[in-house]
Amino acid sequence: MNNLKNLRGTVDLLPDQLIKWQNVEKIVLEQLSRSSIKEIRTPILEMTELFIRGIGEETDVVSKEMYTFLDRGERSCTLRPEGTASVARALIQNGISSNPHQKLWYMGPMFRYERPQAGRQRQFHQLGVEFIGYQSVRSEVEIIALAWDILGKLGIKELNLEINTLGDLNDRLNFQKSFLKWLNINKDSLDSDSQNRINKNPLRILDSKNIQTKKVLENAPRLFNFLSDKSHKRYSDLKNQLEVLQIPYVENFNLVRGLDYYTHTAFEITCGALGSQATVCGGGRYDDLIKQMGGPNTPAIGFAIGLERLILLAGKELEVPRNTDIYIINQGLIAESLAIDLARKLRNYDLIVELDLSGASFSKQFKKANKLRSKSIIIIGDDEAAKKEFTIRLFDKESFDNKEEVISLENDIKLEKWLSINLSFK
Repeated sequence: MNNLKNLRGTVDLLPDQLIKWQNVEKIVLEQLSRSSIKEIRTPILEMTELFIRGIGEETDVVSKEMYTFLDRGERSCTLRPEGTASVARALIQNGISSNPHQKLWYMGPMFRYERPQAGRQRQFHQLGVEFIGYQSVRSEVEIIALAWDILGKLGIKELNLEINTLGDLNDRLNFQKSFLKWLNINKDSLDSDSQNRINKNPLRILDSKNIQTKKVLENAPRLFNFLSDKSHKRYSDLKNQLEVLQIPYVENFNLVRGLDYYTHTAFEITCGALGSQATVCGGGRYDDLIKQMGGPNTPAIGFAIGLERLILLAGKELEVPRNTDIYIINQGLIAESLAIDLARKLRNYDLIVELDLSGASFSKQFKKANKLRSKSIIIIGDDEAAKKEFTIRLFDKESFDNKEEVISLENDIKLEKWLSINLSFK
């Protein structure tokens, strides 16, 4: 029992580490709110069939990486490996037809059995955004711009946007016929994983990271050359609008993403500072997914951002906690009771208030306030308690003489005036 540890690929996030997480999440949520995107929360645990149907049985995620088990009712359950399929299921189950146009976001833990490394764990956290019911190219441009701006707001540099088009279902079927012929001819030149995918999920070979296979693929047929005129026009409009917004991009015709449900636009945002695991954000259009899962014909586009990688990249200024506004030093039974009541009142002013609960001497409490770099202190001892008042001062040795006041515990107006002048409370 003394050797109990967390499972490999999971991490504990301690209070000091969570300061940066919370600051990153705050910036992200502010951007989402400004874009009128609403939150949705789905269960962490889903029926396994959801991901087999939604993601694709032959994808690496489903075939190699999912945490799947039988529950006590002999039902196959899976810890969610991604969020889009769960959102689609929730919309279908709760009647998407009643609200066919929605902009949604979610944030939470996902699970994949992968080799742990920097920025990638087996339990990881993901931000996802889904635009449901929107078919126009404008929706693709807006969602790419949203992802780009979120990363920019976090101060992340060296960003690169890669885009591709996968066409519609007919485009891909026409391409796949030609591509399969080429793959069978060149099979011996491919890596073993790619060889195994030929009859299972040939499009995923385009996304191979094997250097030799990537070189061989340079001579393969291109999906781009099998696009219909309509698909070509859509892709051209996307590029034109990105240029108008001055969002730089490069075309990557081998970018297919790792899931089966994508159509038309696929994109990734990478960061040079991450090395080999460079992808920060990935997404694309999935017009067939909701219908494939039993819902109405519903166009959609979305993206996901791994929070662990955001934390690695976000600036160090986000690691700095907000200092304590007021530290309440108190001693004595009556003083302690009054201090608790005053702390509750002060927190209503959006102030960070630390209430000393140690019962230590005044000198030790002063040292603790100094260590926390509190902006000000309140002192309530037996004398103050008897008079139902407290002393409040800026915690600055040079200002003790002219920044100290005695205030009645019942004089809220005088307290508010002191706070507004010295602490600029909201």
